[in-house]
Amino acid sequence: MQQPRDTALAGIKVLDLSRVLAGPWCTQILADLGADVVKIERPGSGDDTRHWGPPFLQTADGAATSQASYFTACNRNKRSVTLDMSRPEGQALLRRIAAEVDVVVENFKVGGLARYGLDYDSLKAANPRLIYCSVTGFGQSGPYAERAGYDLMVQALSGLMSVTGHADGEPGGGPLRVGVAVIDIFTGLYASNAILAALHARAHTGEGQYIDTALLDVGMAVLANQAAGFLATGDSPMRAGNSHPSLAPYQNFATRDGQVLLAIGNDGQFSRFCGVIDRPEWALDERFATNTARVHHRSALLALMQPVLRERSSAEWIALLHDKAVPCGPINTIAQAFDDPQVRARGLRVELPRDAGDGIAQIDTVASPLRLSRTPIRYHGAPPALGQHTDEVLREWGLSEREIETLRASGCV
Repeated sequence: MQQPRDTALAGIKVLDLSRVLAGPWCTQILADLGADVVKIERPGSGDDTRHWGPPFLQTADGAATSQASYFTACNRNKRSVTLDMSRPEGQALLRRIAAEVDVVVENFKVGGLARYGLDYDSLKAANPRLIYCSVTGFGQSGPYAERAGYDLMVQALSGLMSVTGHADGEPGGGPLRVGVAVIDIFTGLYASNAILAALHARAHTGEGQYIDTALLDVGMAVLANQAAGFLATGDSPMRAGNSHPSLAPYQNFATRDGQVLLAIGNDGQFSRFCGVIDRPEWALDERFATNTARVHHRSALLALMQPVLRERSSAEWIALLHDKAVPCGPINTIAQAFDDPQVRARGLRVELPRDAGDGIAQIDTVASPLRLSRTPIRYHGAPPALGQHTDEVLREWGLSEREIETLRASGCV
């Protein structure tokens, strides 16, 4: 697979020893930016997410496969190599390659790679320019360091679930996880940012460094305004459904035929909203004249608003309020979101051809949100089949055909 030359990370080589979501999300970002990412997978089984289905991929003629679509979310633009790192010959080969790459990303348990001689201290001796990023549940230090960490556990432990969902006294009340594994995804984002910063620092110092990335650290960081509120007051914020703790009205409302989302973020927008619905006196009412007042009198405001919003259809409200610069929009299904004209105009569905001999001719993925004018994202490879590039990469690493065949015969690749 030919790597693009006009990308931001052209020439950067990444050895990806990670699996599941946080690490692969990080390395997919690097791959999208042009790095040559080689993903190491277990022979015969590969990344766990290859089997996390349903749903599963389909062949060109519509037949089901055993390849889960989950894997495709975070592994495009990479090359897959199957290699058994539990074998001495596999370890030796990885150490040989790590001496020549720019970045290693791994998400094994703390100390898990030291027994293979694949930890940072072992590898930096041969490659002092190496940037080595570890992704764990709880970091390299502290009483939980040895524990395995998962997105759901961290959503609960960090307090994120305590502010997600309806209040206990409401129908369906109770803590909820976010609908996607946001801690894993944010961890991948933070890890890729740290790697880019380390590459920049290396350009000035000539030296690599170690990056300790933890799901728990990220989970606490992305509490954002909710954490800031607690630190300022000592009070733990609680679940409030779809309403915003600091803004009002900023939530979903029932309409004549469904639901709409109102996101009024300032007093000017609220005043325009009141004019549209022919209730200008609300904007002058001391209970509602300012955002802070509206938050304090949220229940009274909602009691007035809800009957009015039910008078028109969702489409009518969206058209009417959009024309008056009042943020209002639909609550889409994912299918509706992909069919949205703005989503289609931005090209957010990317169709990637794949020729891996398994009958899957194309895999669709979601476009990278990174839009660089001079060094754009290039989509040069669909999420690979297991071991699709093993021979190709091993040859690039300098192995002869006889050496490759010996490794294959032994089950190492």
